[in-house]
Amino acid sequence: MSGTLKRTVQDAFDEPACATNRAKSATARKAGCAKPLTPGAAAGGCAFDGAMITLQPIVDVAHLVHAPLACSGNSWDNRGSASSGPMLYKTGFTTDLTELDIVMGRGERKLYRAIGEIVEAHAPPAVFVYATCVTAMTGDDIAAVCKAAAQAFATPVIPVEVPGFAGSKNLGCKLGGEMMFRHVIGTREPAHTTDTDINIIGDYNLSGELWQVKPLLDRLGIRILGSLSADARYRQVAQMHRARVTMLVCSHALQGLARKLEETYGIPYFEGSFYGISDTSAALRNLCALLVERGASADLLDRCEALIAEEEAKVRAALEPYRARVTGKRVLLYTGGHKTWSIVSALQELGVEVVGTSVRKATDNDKARVVQVMGTEAHMYENMAPRDMYATLKASGADMLMSGARSQFVALKARTPWIDVNQEKHEPYAGYMGMVDLVRAIDRSVNNPMWAHLHRPAPWETTRPRVVRASVEDRARAADRPPGQDRRGSDDPADPSRDFEDC
Repeated sequence: MSGTLKRTVQDAFDEPACATNRAKSATARKAGCAKPLTPGAAAGGCAFDGAMITLQPIVDVAHLVHAPLACSGNSWDNRGSASSGPMLYKTGFTTDLTELDIVMGRGERKLYRAIGEIVEAHAPPAVFVYATCVTAMTGDDIAAVCKAAAQAFATPVIPVEVPGFAGSKNLGCKLGGEMMFRHVIGTREPAHTTDTDINIIGDYNLSGELWQVKPLLDRLGIRILGSLSADARYRQVAQMHRARVTMLVCSHALQGLARKLEETYGIPYFEGSFYGISDTSAALRNLCALLVERGASADLLDRCEALIAEEEAKVRAALEPYRARVTGKRVLLYTGGHKTWSIVSALQELGVEVVGTSVRKATDNDKARVVQVMGTEAHMYENMAPRDMYATLKASGADMLMSGARSQFVALKARTPWIDVNQEKHEPYAGYMGMVDLVRAIDRSVNNPMWAHLHRPAPWETTRPRVVRASVEDRARAADRPPGQDRRGSDDPADPSRDFEDC
């Protein structure tokens, strides 16, 4: 690891806005936040994967992975981030380094040539070049190549020097935000600004969730000036420094970026969520209050309250037919980050009982909110092995498991309904109407009639009465015909010859 990368990683670990870090001593803070991994255990995504997750939803940019083919193939499109326009982010670009390229030192020349081909074929507003373990270890000077290519091709070429061995996926998310702060934010000025311009950080428009919230902001006259990186354009990232307020959705990964925007450009930030009726209303109120403090018209607060009253009445009416079908159902929630508390709050509004929630990748603030929402910390799980998850499902009498795709097989083994609430999900659950989508998903999963059949004992698990078969002579005598007479054509339903067991 180069000295520059070491310093960048250390700065990411030494986050002054993090409550956990503030509670540590100076010596403990230098040790960082990463937990040692158990040998042989799956470590989840690497730092490169985290950077791709954070930046790939910038939809008009060409994302070029400088590596052998596997790095690009394994990281491409691993989140369901949706775009309302450009689809260039769906194209996987890679330099496809071979062993011969690495041995002969052709990596930098191949990278320069690839950038030129992308600019000529697609004319993107920018090209992001991602370092990987291989190219970091071979010493390719990606920053120098990007600088030369930007001058030659008159296109911004941004080095994202976050190789996989730098750390975990979460660290990669932080470093991806750091690369944007260093190389992109502040490089463009918006055509015009308003008193209601905002940044949204940490939302990725999974399955189009941002589009369930944006109409509410439009009705209030609030403009999303900058985004990292929900349905974002390169210019939106470049002009984030001119926003009035920042809303931080995923605090654990990009809190450092929000803090730096506040310290450098004076943009205050707050943490909020668009999951659940109450949390969506609270987020809108906080946004409007901060905007008014920064100079927006005072009537924004009144318009916000009117909008909230109208939308809450509408969504509660839409939820009423489902309430009796989901009230009292029990759920085990296994997710991470801000969803550990925001989804709990949303479920409780539906009358669903949460028997436990994980606090993976959750900050101290997240954990405090879980305690506040649930009233206890007794049912918070830091991490659960599949065996423990299975045991918890059975012991708690949970009616369903809500988690990411990797846990669905535990629910399958437990014969329990499963609902995807993680990054791979195909339904949006944000905003007011997202609650209706969520309750529909719960209803059709938990109340599916297949579960009644599935929970019945299998045929081989039940004791069936023993069938005593009559002899051919006895049956012929009962039918008043001589033995051996052809029995076909009998219309008597009681005729044993019609029983499939005699076939």
